[in-house]
Amino acid sequence: MAKILIIEDEKNLARFVQLELQHEEYETVVENNGRRGLDLALNEKFDAILLDLMLSLIHISEPTRLMDISY
Repeated sequence: MAKILIIEDEKNLARFVQLELQHEEYETVVENNGRRGLDLALNEKFDAILLDLMLSLIHISEPTRLMDISY
């Protein structure tokens, strides 16, 4: 089963996406804080990451820069 990280600060939207993915039998992890979500992405193995690029706690280039370094 694929494991998907959802990084989204709008809790209702994150929950909706999570439920839809779980319905399709994906394992999901939701993080509503951008900084903690990036920490999860760097420290755990995920098959896919759904990232809200408009998160206010991080600069738009930071997630891809950090993930390029670690993967």
